[in-house]
Amino acid sequence: MSTIPTSITKEQFEQHIRPFITTARRGYECQIDLYKVFNYILYRYHTGCQWQSLPIQPDVQDPSRREISPDAVAYHHRKWSRDGSYERIWQGSIMTIIDDLDLSVLNQDGSHAIAKKGGESVAYQRRKRANTTNILPFTERNGYIVASTKLVAGNHNDAWNLKEHLQTAIKQMKQIGLKVAGAYFNADPGFDTKDARKTCFNHDIVPNIKENKRNRKRAKRGPKRLFDEAVYKDRFASERSFAWIDKFRGLLVRFDREDANFLGGHHIAFAMINLRHVLAPL
Repeated sequence: MSTIPTSITKEQFEQHIRPFITTARRGYECQIDLYKVFNYILYRYHTGCQWQSLPIQPDVQDPSRREISPDAVAYHHRKWSRDGSYERIWQGSIMTIIDDLDLSVLNQDGSHAIAKKGGESVAYQRRKRANTTNILPFTERNGYIVASTKLVAGNHNDAWNLKEHLQTAIKQMKQIGLKVAGAYFNADPGFDTKDARKTCFNHDIVPNIKENKRNRKRAKRGPKRLFDEAVYKDRFASERSFAWIDKFRGLLVRFDREDANFLGGHHIAFAMINLRHVLAPL
């Protein structure tokens, strides 16, 4: 198992990152190489530190100064978050590993992050006793992240707007050439809704959702729903992916007020998880 990368080389940046980010078409780009800027952003999300606490290297020409200001690094992060650069990096990572994907099983689950400073898509979540933001990624059988919802306010349960979330995720996967017909859709009882099952059937996906009895005292009428316990155990891959995401401490507690910036941090984590074998040191 390769370690999730928290820094990359210039060669790796040129191959896997630069083709997907917006840069100046001509002239001045940045006072330092952009791969260094990207590594500073990775460091910030890996450690969860403040932008002002980044360990920025001294300027080669003037060692008494830093080679770039933390505000400039934060500016690049905001720009790449808002213009879709990070999302393109993540989608590019999927295409890089497409031959390694096992799409016979798709897993979905949600992960709440406590939002200390409030912000967009933030609301009180009773179970956490705090304001939270939720995100629901889709993983394939090996734990690679192949789709995800946007950020969802914490006062909504996982099944909220699930039909739209499923349709969007399936559309995302099909647009980049992933074939999901015939796959099992693994989800816990919180996702057991008629809309979710119907959406899966409409896209030739098999819903393998554990039944939510919702305090039912009698057996449900009609034919027994399809449920494969052996396939359901593959949801472990999703839990493992969440553990990998948690390695990026900047995503455990939300300090980004704007959705785009916090979602951008997730896209970085998704890409690094998908490229963990590709970017592993030789």
